[in-house]
Amino acid sequence: MKRILLTLLLTAACAAPLTAKNTPYEVTLPALIPAPQQVEVTGPYLVPLLKVKSTIDTTLDLPAEGYILETFRRGVRITAKDRQGEIWAYQTLRQLTDSRGLVPNVRIIDWPAFRWRGFMHDTGRNFIPVEELKRQIDLLSQYKINLFHWHLTDYPAWRIESRAFPQLNDPLYQRAGRDQGKFYTYGEIRDVIAHARKRGMLVIPEIDMPGHSTYFERTFGFGMSDPRGMKILEEAVGEFCREISAADAPCLHIGSDEVHISNPTEFMQWADSLVRAHGRTPMVWDPGLKPASAATIRQVWSEAPGYLETIAGGGPMVDSYMGYLNNYDPLSFVPRMLLHAPCGKAQGDSLALGGILCLWNDTKAPSVAEVLRNNGAWSGLLPFAERLWHGGEMPAGVPAHPSLYPDPETPAGEMLREFETRMEAHKRDLLRDEPFCWWPNASLTWRVSEPTTVGSDTSGLQWHTVYGGVVDVDALFSTLGIERPDSGVVWAEMTLTVPRNTVLRAQVGFEAPSRSNRISNGIGQQGQWETGSELWVNGERIAPPTWNEPGAYAFPFNTWAKPEEELPYTAEQLFWTRPSVALPLRAGKNTIRLCSRKVFPGQHWIFAVIPH
Repeated sequence: MKRILLTLLLTAACAAPLTAKNTPYEVTLPALIPAPQQVEVTGPYLVPLLKVKSTIDTTLDLPAEGYILETFRRGVRITAKDRQGEIWAYQTLRQLTDSRGLVPNVRIIDWPAFRWRGFMHDTGRNFIPVEELKRQIDLLSQYKINLFHWHLTDYPAWRIESRAFPQLNDPLYQRAGRDQGKFYTYGEIRDVIAHARKRGMLVIPEIDMPGHSTYFERTFGFGMSDPRGMKILEEAVGEFCREISAADAPCLHIGSDEVHISNPTEFMQWADSLVRAHGRTPMVWDPGLKPASAATIRQVWSEAPGYLETIAGGGPMVDSYMGYLNNYDPLSFVPRMLLHAPCGKAQGDSLALGGILCLWNDTKAPSVAEVLRNNGAWSGLLPFAERLWHGGEMPAGVPAHPSLYPDPETPAGEMLREFETRMEAHKRDLLRDEPFCWWPNASLTWRVSEPTTVGSDTSGLQWHTVYGGVVDVDALFSTLGIERPDSGVVWAEMTLTVPRNTVLRAQVGFEAPSRSNRISNGIGQQGQWETGSELWVNGERIAPPTWNEPGAYAFPFNTWAKPEEELPYTAEQLFWTRPSVALPLRAGKNTIRLCSRKVFPGQHWIFAVIPH
């Protein structure tokens, strides 16, 4: 096992400041994510990584997964509570080690605030090859993610080998164009589970039932909640559990959300008994069909205000309501996640288990890389890993609406700026080869008007100070108590000060369409920004990039189960993935001015200017 762990040290550290408390030495530590609970600099030296001595001590006075990492002149000593703690210590050591193989003199005492720190991939809608899953698991492990939630079935297909019912793997009954006929053999599933275990991660498979199962109805002519469907599921799930042991997968997620059936109580009692009969703990989505037992783990996905309070204390729960990656842009998701209290807690307990970050991609994906890029997987993962590992009370200054940025001068704003520094270091180093469409932007400040009509006269308008490179206009109006209009205009201004004449590149956008329902006004007409919005720098109009598909992809309706859902996103549809534009700036103060338009009721109204 030591050989496996030592291979984690092959990547150089991310060099950016991390504060170490109570130390007489002025040493700049690498940018560790997640930040350890306690860091003490014990000397002014950078020492060679000559020898690593690792010990597991189950009597160590730390929570599960905890470890102590100490560096000395002649080597490193790791004392871990358990094997996972040992793995996380090596991951921390990997981030501490620079390109010369040197590490600072430190003593780190570390443990997770929450037991469950998971990442979910939906391979039912878009298949992901085994080798790519394993590659991503390696990256997740770097950030002390300890659960891989594997969503194996959804509307298009059943992605599990089925010997009892091979027709479940028949492309004839699966959604056309959605990786028809592709599934994971039991050997491949065991391989992924074993790979994850070596990297400190538990796999939670999900067989979604009785909803999200169009393929099942096409295959058999009836639904899962039909007595005949339950009989088939009993054998199919039984086959899965015989092939994948309870030791390998002690939890089995059964979905149960977004479905209306005539026998919900009967079905959930049956499904609960089926999972428990195979020695597993059942897990369900909440909201969804009511679980049969208070001991069933609920994965909460509703973002409705007050929903958490209505279910708190009802049994073990996992937080996925902080937001799905596919519903938000990769920029504003960072403060949303970093300034979120998982399960409403500063740290986990027997009921507040932790969180799972979910990456749904309802639309057809042209490639796995686009799934990661379009949904901001890595820029979402880093603040999630920080929050779930480090925990802690929320600082003063957290905005009233999670989609807004904090004032940079508040403790919340200072926390965000400091984290952006570490995050940028990881973008340059450990994640340099990954699609990472994010740039620091927390310190930007706007004056934003209240809604008006299309006219350019802004006299008499009320203005408000808003922070961050992305402004969620709907969220702003919600906090101000302003009724959101079906259509309208806001004006915004920002000052950028530079020491000399220069040209900055910037990501600019006026909409953030979901990669789920695809509601969007589409790409702008040639020469125009989307929604007909406008941008000026010092009075000079800034034109958008030259569009490859001007006017395309305008869908002012939900595209679920419609032909439009099969149109993959292209780079220019999302402001964070398309080409940047040039902002010519002169020495001194420069005025960025924009007009952002909302053109139909369902549009996600935002504007973004991200210089980089």
